[in-house]
Amino acid sequence: MEVNPQEPILETKQKIQNFLGVPVSSQTLSVLGFELLDGFNIQDYSIITQGTKIQLTIQNITTIGETSLQQNINVSSKFQIIVTMSSRKLNIDIDSTETVRSLKEKIHIIDSIPIRRMSLYFSGEELNDEYRSLIEYGVQEFSEIIVFLKTMSRMVTDPPSRGLCLVVQTSSSLLNSAKIPVEMTDLGTVNDLRQLLLGRKILPMDEYIFIHKQRIMKDSCSLRWHGVENGDFVYVFKGCVSREGP
Repeated sequence: MEVNPQEPILETKQKIQNFLGVPVSSQTLSVLGFELLDGFNIQDYSIITQGTKIQLTIQNITTIGETSLQQNINVSSKFQIIVTMSSRKLNIDIDSTETVRSLKEKIHIIDSIPIRRMSLYFSGEELNDEYRSLIEYGVQEFSEIIVFLKTMSRMVTDPPSRGLCLVVQTSSSLLNSAKIPVEMTDLGTVNDLRQLLLGRKILPMDEYIFIHKQRIMKDSCSLRWHGVENGDFVYVFKGCVSREGP
């Protein structure tokens, strides 16, 4: 399949639907175990180059016999909801498969709000089961979901800085896929981690992308902000993320 570097992941899924008849809502795309999220473009993933193999996982497809896949599913119709935050309102497209968690991920991609700080409310009820679908809560077209931010006062709520032991896993193009144990505090930023690796000459001078749990990490944000815990792996790839627009 031919794709454009500026092509949104969602557009790639639409091409797959046109070629294979697999509904967009049933597709999960991944590269090297990292899920490609709808809110990003192809070029946001530097691990995708000429000839890269992208894994397609199909959900809600029933196998009949051993010869073919029969699409015994109803394509979910998309509809729009209103997400209200303290600073602005967003109109977001969802479908019947959307869960509380996946909506939080969309809001995070659009507004950079940490997922762990979000509390979603609909009709006065908190949506506290992250893996329950929104329609099970009664959400329908033009429903309004309110986003509250949990208090993160360093004086009261946040625990003090603590040490972390994590493993930096480099890609096959770097140091033969080395696994590098690193110790630093959870308030250290991704840029601090980058400088640590460069300063110790563990990595050569270059541009790198850091990924934790399938998400591209932000240089200015702390390891705590990204939810990094003891023993977690942080993956490093050569390249940089360039996004157009705000």
